[in-house]
Amino acid sequence: MPSAFTLDDWLDREDAWLAPGALRNRDSRGRRHAEPAHEYRSPFQRDRERIVYSSSFRRMTGKTQVLVASVNDHHRTRLTHTLEVAQIARTVARRLRLNEDLTEAIALAHDIGHPPFGHAGEEALNECLRAFGGFNHNLYGLRRVDELEERYPEFPGLNLTFELREAFVRHSGILNGREGDEFRDIGGPPLEAQVVDVVDSIAYDTHDIDDALGLGFVTFDELHEIEFWRRAAETVRRVHPGLRGPAFRGAVLRELLAWQVTDLLNETARRIGASRVESADDVRRSEVPLVGFGAETLAWKQGLERFLRERVYRHHRVLQMTASGKRILKSLFDEYTLFPELLPEKHLRRWAGAATLAGRGSQTPLPNRALVAELPRVVGDYLAGMTDRFAQREYRRLFQPTMDV
Repeated sequence: MPSAFTLDDWLDREDAWLAPGALRNRDSRGRRHAEPAHEYRSPFQRDRERIVYSSSFRRMTGKTQVLVASVNDHHRTRLTHTLEVAQIARTVARRLRLNEDLTEAIALAHDIGHPPFGHAGEEALNECLRAFGGFNHNLYGLRRVDELEERYPEFPGLNLTFELREAFVRHSGILNGREGDEFRDIGGPPLEAQVVDVVDSIAYDTHDIDDALGLGFVTFDELHEIEFWRRAAETVRRVHPGLRGPAFRGAVLRELLAWQVTDLLNETARRIGASRVESADDVRRSEVPLVGFGAETLAWKQGLERFLRERVYRHHRVLQMTASGKRILKSLFDEYTLFPELLPEKHLRRWAGAATLAGRGSQTPLPNRALVAELPRVVGDYLAGMTDRFAQREYRRLFQPTMDV
């Protein structure tokens, strides 16, 4: 009977397979709280699985991507977007011989800090918390995995590796705040994090067009104005003349996706070769991104994104949905900060002032949790963790109590 595959076997296989610039498990800077190594799972494998089993990951199924979840059952949610990013990112990582486990873990985690109601929800919380540092979904995601997730008695949060935690801050672009202190002076992000950042845009550009077509927000004729769409459509018509309707739509979207991924692979390989990357440290030292598109594809992609901003994200039905979401979150924020006793016990106990409330002062803080001085920050964290449906239900419960909840 063959012997079982051990962690050392896997790490040796990594050393033999990964490209010089890839980030190896052996080179991880470790976790905030020391843990013994697993018998056969690598650190980045464990990160990926901790994300998948987290409550934040599950809640993404009920959080808006662009359109609120009540529109229909076919358009993307925050979770389906995340899975598409992970699939594309894994493909790119494999082709470039990067660390697939790290790439997938970053992809699966990259949006777990998004609040309900998409970017409208983030705007609402940022306005509510402006006097307390504002709100950024990436930095909130880091707080979720560092402090707010509750799965292990030995430590707060998920105790992820440095590299996965770093990706939240890199994606935010905010390195001069408190959260960026430990990541500021180590150079640029690893290739795996760069891949997820770029692939994120491939996924949402393509599927936002798909959803907009499916909901009737835009037409094929309108899309013909966009050079990128027009070129992809011409390619499909040459191969499949006479194709119409949903089949044509799906074929053009696949062509758009394949075009972007292929260009990304070719341009990234060119940049890595031109930069003479021989180690992950060389990637850190690079002063320019090594993962990206060629100039022509980038220009076409920017044209597609302008169309999305002007014709989809500002469509009157989308604006109606986002206005409603912002109104719900702002109303809940005001109500919870005015009457903190309405907060669930586990959230209230994070607030340093909870002891001042009659009948609540005897409660002890949650284990391993630092108290938060500002009540608005505690309220913001609670609201950011909600799904669209739960926020709508809480709004009805507090402001429309005669309605069914």
